[in-house]
Amino acid sequence: MLYSSAQEWRDAPQKRVLFFGMSGLGKTYVSNILRGAGSWFHYSIDYRIGTRYMGEYIADNAKAEAMKNPFLRDLLLSDSIYIGSNISFENLTPVASYLGKPGDPAKGGLPIEEYRRRQEQFRLAEIHALLDTEYFIDRADRLYGYSNFICDTGGSICEWVDANDPNDPVLSELSKHCLMVWIKGDDAHTEELVRRFDRAPKPMSYQPEFLGRVWEEYLKEMSISEGDADPDAFIRWTYAQALAHRQPRYESMARNWGVTVTADQISAVQSEADFNELIARTLEAGG
Repeated sequence: MLYSSAQEWRDAPQKRVLFFGMSGLGKTYVSNILRGAGSWFHYSIDYRIGTRYMGEYIADNAKAEAMKNPFLRDLLLSDSIYIGSNISFENLTPVASYLGKPGDPAKGGLPIEEYRRRQEQFRLAEIHALLDTEYFIDRADRLYGYSNFICDTGGSICEWVDANDPNDPVLSELSKHCLMVWIKGDDAHTEELVRRFDRAPKPMSYQPEFLGRVWEEYLKEMSISEGDADPDAFIRWTYAQALAHRQPRYESMARNWGVTVTADQISAVQSEADFNELIARTLEAGG
């Protein structure tokens, strides 16, 4: 690990951390606290994906829809209007909207092969964005003078790595530059995440093998064809399984590559000093 002891962490002139875990457990919350302290650069993987690696896909998808309208088509063909996405740290909706959901087109669903294609685009985009971390560490220091660095990852990081492989290319690279910190939720947090998702289901990215299995199981259980699947019903049905699928993968990442803090500990952080002390205590306790 980048910091082998609490004292090494406390004495480090440059503190660099990478947060991972399920969305909704505090990664962005604590990142915003640290960024607000004034000496931390906040690198959002999801923002990088949307602006650098999937921006054209998102814009082209919107243009394709606009081209179906004769009025907008003429304006686009004459370069009279511009279509782009308004992505920000607080608004990553364009990425999720592009990923979409599989199922009945009349309910906003995508054909499963198109859905798989977009999933693969996202997988590659996330890996590239993760591997850009070293560049942004250097950029934050060289251009802006930030001595400390936060990498705020998406919930799907665990899908693209093998935490039990000591030579995993993504984890090997990230662990050289950041202390990897798993924000772990308990059963109560999981129940709340499921309730929250059920109220407002949003597109997710899945490991291809997992997606293939749950898609076939869902169609069989509902006795329906691909084109009849309700997109929101499918991703609601899948969500709890996705949480269970990811939990042991996060655990392996933390055990082999980083440290673990709980969502309750993160929610208690109110300042940079609180966070620094939490990491020091975690390292002192052996992670």
